Amino acid sequence: MQLEYRRVMLKLSGEALMGDTGYGIDPNTLERVCGELQNAVNLGVELALVIGGGNIFRGIKGAARGMDRPQGDNMGMLATLINGLALQDRMEQIGVSTRLLSAIRCEEVAEPFIRRRAIRHLEKGRVVILAAGLGRPFFTTDTTAALRAAELSCDVIFKGTKVDGVYTADPNLDSSAELIQHISYLEVIQGDLRVMDHTAISLCRENSIPIKVFNMTVPGNIKRALIGEDLGTSIDGEIR
Repeated sequence: MQLEYRRVMLKLSGEALMGDTGYGIDPNTLERVCGELQNAVNLGVELALVIGGGNIFRGIKGAARGMDRPQGDNMGMLATLINGLALQDRMEQIGVSTRLLSAIRCEEVAEPFIRRRAIRHLEKGRVVILAAGLGRPFFTTDTTAALRAAELSCDVIFKGTKVDGVYTADPNLDSSAELIQHISYLEVIQGDLRVMDHTAISLCRENSIPIKVFNMTVPGNIKRALIGEDLGTSIDGEIR
């Protein structure tokens, strides 16, 4: 099977692990997500993964309630580490070799992020799970995915969401919202579309890293994206 991409950065929100539970990690959802990742690895793709922590704690919401923003962001980064441990555990159980790398030093549970070591893990066929964001407050996990994708020379960023891609409006609130199949980095920024934060989009633009946004809840979509099927929304430098 011909792959469109060989080295992929997958950005998953923490909410992707909680299913319908409303909080935390749903075991059935975790198993389904890890099964999708296993299928991708079996195709021969080199896979790096950035996971959010919003299913456990989101720093910006804590700040909105009066918490010190850096302190809240530190808590959010630790939440991503919990999610990373859960992903690693389940993937190892189904036979997928992984390495959990953290931007916050905690050698008892994860390796520190070292660029050349991460690349070596990818070359050996291990799934690299990148946790704790960038280890600094005020940066989102979207920005983490963009920066790590540039550092690791990834061919593309896959952003897995709960909708089919980027819409002209929120499809959950506006029934007239239309799916955008292609859009440029500049159009995302100028339209203030909340696909990824502007820092992440700018990093992708500066490093010519395309972004593919698609629905992660549909079984087989990661595989479809890898072989170049037309799904979701493509974001790149071309204005059409």
